[in-house]
Amino acid sequence: MYDEEDMLMLSGIQHYMFCPRQWGLIHMEQLWDDNRLTVEGSLLHKRVDDPFYREKNGDTITLRRVALASKRLGLYGYSDAIELHVATDRENSITYDKYPGLWTPYPVEYKHGHHKKEPCDEVQLAAQVMCLEEMYDISLDRAALFYWQTEGREEVVINESLRQLVVSISQDMHEMMQKRTLPPAEPANHCRSCSLKDICQPDISQKNAKTYLKQNLYEEDAKYTLCDDTRVIPHQG
Repeated sequence: MYDEEDMLMLSGIQHYMFCPRQWGLIHMEQLWDDNRLTVEGSLLHKRVDDPFYREKNGDTITLRRVALASKRLGLYGYSDAIELHVATDRENSITYDKYPGLWTPYPVEYKHGHHKKEPCDEVQLAAQVMCLEEMYDISLDRAALFYWQTEGREEVVINESLRQLVVSISQDMHEMMQKRTLPPAEPANHCRSCSLKDICQPDISQKNAKTYLKQNLYEEDAKYTLCDDTRVIPHQG
């Protein structure tokens, strides 16, 4: 169990899966920058992040921006939406003061793009489910992702594999936060779509100091050399 002051943002799971260094820059160093993808994603969430919104459509109630937390995982955050479906299993149901009866929570996470090859979105969704299970002492096995670009909803089975990924990644996040050590950059294809590319500078981090200085700081006709401690001094003669 984690103490309140040690809780980490649930949404960080997706950042960590995308790149542990990106997660460290955002959640440890408090650095952030926007690109087109992050701006469009923020605009999408503004449409759905209304904590006062609730709607009843037939037998389904929709709640927006529902607070979530798990002391076992050490995570807290919000669900974009939680649908309450009429419960068929009394043991795994909850009550809601605005509407009488028993309900089964069904998280729905909104994403700007489309289905990804890596299960980043599914793991984030599984973490939301696990928070709900701990908060209400219930068991859930399904949730959904809605992709704005394709305007399609995909149901996700919250299986044991996803649950183990949530546990493993949350442990790694806490360990990195405790050590306060930013991992080195590992340039990859996904760096091109990262809004923190200019801050992270993955290509530069893979070069030694001499190569970087030669390519970026000096005129071709300048005569410099490097000391062992990487300070720059001019040639003598």
